[in-house]
Amino acid sequence: MTWEIAFTLILLVVLLGTFVWEKIPTELTAMSAFALLLVLGLLTPEAAMGVFSNAGPIAVAAMFILSAALEKCGAIDMIAALLAKLPKMRLIFILPPLILTVALISAFINNTPVVVVFLPVVLSLAKRMELPASKLLIPLSYASIFGGTCTLIGTSTNIIVSSIAADSGYEPFSMFELAAVGIPLFLAGGIYLTLFAGKLLPARETISSILSEEERREYLLEAFIKEGSPEVGKKVEATRLGQVKRLRVAEILRHGVRLRGDLMTTELQAGDRLLLSLSPTALAKAQKTEGLDLRDILGEGLEQISMSEGVIVEAVVGPDSTLDGKTIGSLNFRQRYRMVPLAVHRRGENLRTNFDRVPLSHGDTLLLLGTSEALDQLSDSEDLMLLNRPPVITEARKKKIPLILAVIAGVIVSATTGVMPIAAAAIIGCVLLLLSRCLSTKEAYDSIQWPILFLIFAMLGVGASMEYTGTSAWLAEQLIHSVTTFVAPSWQPLALLAGVYLLTTTLTELLSNNAAAVLLATLAIGMAQTLQIDPRPFLVAIAVAASASFATPIGYQTNTYVYGVGGYRFADFAKIGIPLNILAFIISMLVIPMVWTFN
Repeated sequence: MTWEIAFTLILLVVLLGTFVWEKIPTELTAMSAFALLLVLGLLTPEAAMGVFSNAGPIAVAAMFILSAALEKCGAIDMIAALLAKLPKMRLIFILPPLILTVALISAFINNTPVVVVFLPVVLSLAKRMELPASKLLIPLSYASIFGGTCTLIGTSTNIIVSSIAADSGYEPFSMFELAAVGIPLFLAGGIYLTLFAGKLLPARETISSILSEEERREYLLEAFIKEGSPEVGKKVEATRLGQVKRLRVAEILRHGVRLRGDLMTTELQAGDRLLLSLSPTALAKAQKTEGLDLRDILGEGLEQISMSEGVIVEAVVGPDSTLDGKTIGSLNFRQRYRMVPLAVHRRGENLRTNFDRVPLSHGDTLLLLGTSEALDQLSDSEDLMLLNRPPVITEARKKKIPLILAVIAGVIVSATTGVMPIAAAAIIGCVLLLLSRCLSTKEAYDSIQWPILFLIFAMLGVGASMEYTGTSAWLAEQLIHSVTTFVAPSWQPLALLAGVYLLTTTLTELLSNNAAAVLLATLAIGMAQTLQIDPRPFLVAIAVAASASFATPIGYQTNTYVYGVGGYRFADFAKIGIPLNILAFIISMLVIPMVWTFN
């Protein structure tokens, strides 16, 4: 072992450990490792620049745009609306049409927007069927994963593994090549969820369930502290307001500036404007507070103080949200969205105190209180996705549906028939959508999940360094030696296939599926070259294993979204997901060697 191999291995361990630690964004960690390899000469500048010529990430970015066009025109919403009209029935009869619909759509567009669109539909469906939403949300996520394993464009990992194969001189995956293993997985997984989801999934409520009946009827009141008020100079907690039960000071504005810190310990001054969140009972008491002007104060040169009944909604931090990594306290949330945060659900916990200091992450669920007007404005935001009300799609957008479907069909047909590579076809499709104004350029840029692209490029650089330093060949030799020592020659390829699959699925559950796919695809090609066998069975296994992530809420982005919305705990995914992981492994080990031979 050379020092270059030793250092690369140490860097890989540190890199994977940092991914699990989650204190630093994964794309930043990966780019830092990429840069360090360049500085130390463990990756040549030519090889590093060659990473950015890889067609895989370009195709992934283009598919993000195509998926966004289909989402914003309302095509997915129309299908979801049909599902929402199902008559009242038992869970075992609801799951098959839900799983089939979501899987079919996810086979041809990115599955994250599919789950995002279906979330409010499934929540509404669960309420109408008088079922806990937690019985439906994990199957929603898993169904999108099933669909993604069936086609080349179903998920970004399929495209990335295919591009790595092409860069290494092998044939890329065809459009429906993976369906040979994806369809059996979809059928078996769908039957498994239909039969066991009701028994294995918990009966949990959404974050709004932490509110009492009285809390669900809240009022938003803007109040003005008058000159000479007896409350001037007192801390809020020591005033009469502080003694009113079910009243919360959501915000204090002084000279137009929002005060920070613990508002209950803030000393009030004349002229302060207070935003109060209170119940009907608290409202009656607050109106009796001396010096608190709840009437028209235009005579003092200020705008009308308003009071309105609040609307409580749940919202999820979106995949392209600018809120990711920021705290509610640092965002000036009230002025930005005209909404009052009441609680945050993250990682199986409902946070009702000090949640304004917790950095937000995609998939976090916020419980918000605001007026109907504020909700209308928030519904247009890309930062937060409202779960309680569906987006309003304009008629002009709906008229674009046939054109968008035609463009996506053209991309699929071009890639399937081999007329042109998937990246080229997808880029042409994106340009057509932009020229026909099906999507604005801003919407196209915003739809691209840039952290995923930077992560993929960085991990491709790490993979190139593994080849350059001989790390891939060394690891392949160690893995081969371990298998040949304990396994009979006739079973060695299958044992290696099983080892690669299990290693990929383990890394996927703990890290990013794209990072796992890049690392293991590089290793698998090196291993196959050492054994002088066809690497295709290994590449197919990696593509499937990097998508079939069921045992944790962090292995796949769609799992992360339903994790917060459904009020799940980490163990809930393991309980229903581990048997499904085992089922996917068995199906893959049976199907892959039959369809893709090692010779």
